[in-house]
Formats: sequence, structure tokens, C-alpha cells
Amino acid sequence: MNGLKLWSTMTLIFLFYLFAGCERHNDAPPSASSQQFAFDGTIVAVGDSLTAGLGVNEEDAYPAQLEAKLMSAGYKWRVINAGISGETSRGTLARVFWLMKLKPDIIILETGANDGLRGIDTRETRKNIDETVRILQANNVVVVLAGMKMVTNLGQKFTKEFYSNYLMIAEKYNLILVPFFLEGVAGDPSLNQTDGIHPTSEGYRIIAKTIYPYVIKAIDMRKR
Repeated sequence: MNGLKLWSTMTLIFLFYLFAGCERHNDAPPSASSQQFAFDGTIVAVGDSLTAGLGVNEEDAYPAQLEAKLMSAGYKWRVINAGISGETSRGTLARVFWLMKLKPDIIILETGANDGLRGIDTRETRKNIDETVRILQANNVVVVLAGMKMVTNLGQKFTKEFYSNYLMIAEKYNLILVPFFLEGVAGDPSLNQTDGIHPTSEGYRIIAKTIYPYVIKAIDMRKR
């Protein structure tokens, strides 16, 4: 917790600017692997700049590293990076039907961090994520929900309610929950870029390693 507190104290103002100011809109399809053989399934990584891989090469963002890790273990699953920098949970909900055009078997849902940094009511964030998950499950998509924690400067009540959203939604829909997407990375200067929040290539390697067992569980569920 000391590392996380240090991270939150030093970066709150800069993070707000960075997350709020770097939003982009792109109607082109997100990048996908160029492998030419048939895949067993498709995973779509949905999220903000932490998924998009702001500040690193495309092959160093966690979706690409996750696909490489899966392939090396014999899982022929494509991982599409559908991250958009600056996106809030409302933005994710707004494009959920567009995401279905990618025909995902599994979606890794990482959203809500920008809501917290902008001080959006936690109930609104929960409502958006809840509805996104409901739509995905109605379309037979296995959802891996990435838990996020908020900087402590926003107050204990807010940070507790913010994180509780992920726990409540995961329980309600019986989701596979990654307890903390940035586990082992947040607060470590050696694993983050100079902004203090976006991981380096090595940081993303750790993230891919963190979520890997949860994705394997989702693949197993999908095969049933």
C-alpha cells in the first residue's frame, strides 16, 4: 500500500490531465495479429490507454504480449487491442455493439479509471459497466473483468465505493475477476513511464502475466 499511496500522491494532477486530455476517436478497426493460420477463438481487449498501450510500441502493449504468451503455450487465440486512450465507462458502453462486430469469444474489460480521475459518481460508473456486461453476456461473450483501484487522494469513501463496483458486478454476473489490473506495477517507477501511470514494456509484460491465468480460465469456460 505504501507504494500505491506514493504513486497516487505524486501523480494525481498529472494523471487527470493525461487521462482526460488524450482521448481519441478512431472508426478504423483495432489492430489484430497478422498470423495467417486459423485461430481457435478471438479475445478482444477493451479499455482505455492502459489497454491501448499509450507510450509504447504496439507489440509491447499488453494485448500483443498476452497473445504471444498464449501462442507460446499452445493456445491459438487471437487478441485484438480495442483500447482507446481517454475512454470512460460511458464511452465503452456507447461502443459495445460496435465491439460485437469483431465477433469476440472473450472480452477483457478494463474500464473506469478515467471515471475515477474525473470524479464521476461511482454509481454512474457502476451503471455503465453493469450494462456493458449485461449486453456482452446476452451476446454469449465470456467477460474477464479487470478490477481497478483509484488514487487515495480522492478520499477513502470514494476509493472504497469505486473498487467495490468491480466486486459487485463480478458477483452479480458471475464473472472472472482480475482483482487489480496493475498488480505489481502501480507505484513502481522502474515499471512505469515518466508520467508515473502508464507501464513500460516490462510493466505490460507483468500485466500480461497477471491476467494470463484468468484468460486461460475464460478459454476453458468458452470450450464447454
